[in-house]
Amino acid sequence: MKTLTGNLRGAALIALALGSLAQAQNLKGRWSANTELGGAKVPFRLDIAGDGDKTIAALYNGEDKEYTTSASVKDGKVELNFDHYLVSITAEVKNGELDGSIVSRRGGPAAEEGANNAPTAAGAAAAPARRGVTPFHAVRYVTPTAAEVKNVPNINGVWEVARETPKGEKAWRVVVQQNGADITTTILRIDGDTGALTGSWEPDNGRFVASHFDGARPGLITLTPRPDGSLGVELNTGNRNGELIGYRPEVARAKGLPEPSNYQTHTTVRDPNEVFTYSFPDTKGNIVSNEDPRYKGKVVLAIVTGTWCPNCHDEAKYLVELYNKYHDRGLEIVALDFEEPTEISSLKRVNAFVKQYKVPYAYLIAGQPSEMWDKVPQLVNLNTWPATVFVGRDGKVKATHAGFAAPASGVFNELLKEEFTSNIERLLKEKAPVTSASIR
Repeated sequence: MKTLTGNLRGAALIALALGSLAQAQNLKGRWSANTELGGAKVPFRLDIAGDGDKTIAALYNGEDKEYTTSASVKDGKVELNFDHYLVSITAEVKNGELDGSIVSRRGGPAAEEGANNAPTAAGAAAAPARRGVTPFHAVRYVTPTAAEVKNVPNINGVWEVARETPKGEKAWRVVVQQNGADITTTILRIDGDTGALTGSWEPDNGRFVASHFDGARPGLITLTPRPDGSLGVELNTGNRNGELIGYRPEVARAKGLPEPSNYQTHTTVRDPNEVFTYSFPDTKGNIVSNEDPRYKGKVVLAIVTGTWCPNCHDEAKYLVELYNKYHDRGLEIVALDFEEPTEISSLKRVNAFVKQYKVPYAYLIAGQPSEMWDKVPQLVNLNTWPATVFVGRDGKVKATHAGFAAPASGVFNELLKEEFTSNIERLLKEKAPVTSASIR
């Protein structure tokens, strides 16, 4: 009898252990995750689907998803790789929760104001690579209980904050999309926005708090309505800047505050009658230049970019759409890509980037970020990542655009799309110049 009882007890323990293991491995669904930034907790959303080596996970930038390039769940251990950012999340399952680290191997020039990792005029040769390990923790998402929140202040729309930067900026925009107590917000700079931070009203604290992590740029923002109608803005992207004061644009003008930089005139061309030239190796080592037959007589978007730059990821997704829409009508796109030395030697992130976003156009490895001014000398005040150059069929620069306002920027993303499509369609209508080669 003792033997039978012992066997039954042992079988029960084994079944319990197997049941716990099965539960631990079933990680499918939505998780409420967080990491740390500047001593503060940054909450973000993580979705997991599949299991084993067929696991797929997604981070969120507003409604946009950033999917893993590879992932696995095995023996209570989780590995989520975002190689297009050179970022990995590793964790263990502990009591139904995930506990581990976010490992970033992302390089590039130092971040100005913690924003978009863009070099300033002082150069970026000595800038450190941003590599590190930050804590990661996640619990199962629980749908919040619907509760009526009264007296929520209306901060929806556009605000401006005075901010001088080495890039010549005098002000930034704060874009808020509000739905009751919930907000999606971003700070829009000359390089682009800080990504879509989502959050809600905290009535006990009298403020809105929003955050996100999309694989590259963890961020936490606090927006506090002030009695005089202004908005207290505190952004934490790794560098605490203290509280900025936001005003509605019309109030800012009345106060004589400077306007944000103009994206269409921030970067110019030294000679509009000069052919825009480039000659760099592609990802396979083949030299590609503006003299390549694929670009002659075509409308070309030349993009100064880097895969370490989050705003460049945002723009690439849109550029793929433009390429697929207009390529048959004569549009070409070429990326003039600037990477840190370790990435130039391996191209791991570049290749993952091209594969992840299904980039159909050429990526030319132009050099390191600190070499940008020497490698692209025809542009004046070139200091944003990305920068877009609209080249006409005659090979000359017809327009430029600094930075990229992504969907998080709301109306400014719509204005950018109108500008880009208008420029492209106008240039496509122009006739290619007659050359001796075309005559023959």
